[in-house]
Amino acid sequence: MNSTPFTILIDGKCALCRREAAFMQRLDRGRGHLRIVDIAAPDFEAGAFGVPMNALLGQIHGVAPDGTMLRGIEVFRRAYAAVGHRGLLAWTAWPIARPIVDRLYMWFARHRVRISAIAARVLGDTPPACEDGRCANVPGSPTPSSTK
Repeated sequence: MNSTPFTILIDGKCALCRREAAFMQRLDRGRGHLRIVDIAAPDFEAGAFGVPMNALLGQIHGVAPDGTMLRGIEVFRRAYAAVGHRGLLAWTAWPIARPIVDRLYMWFARHRVRISAIAARVLGDTPPACEDGRCANVPGSPTPSSTK
């Protein structure tokens, strides 16, 4: 069994992205099958992943345990599979659903900042509080107290 987790590169400034990442981490239940990296963190370096920052901001990216770079809805399919919930998004890979879901996701990705701002107000979410280059509310980032 591979001990390398599936890595998701999220935009920590996106409230919906943070919520989705937190939900997936809860499903992982501390087993270490999922790693969340915040591309909005001040110390994030896109070069470490070999993908330009504008591409990372354009849509979600993920890194499979074998090092394969993935993007778009496939990242969510693999992430949910990694935490034992493959069935949640299996239908999105069906031939009739895949092109529709892919287009809907790309629309969301282009408009996520605006959609997320509206959702944050509705859900009462707040942007992560950052200190010392670490964002406390972003899954996978140490809290300021744990870095001192």
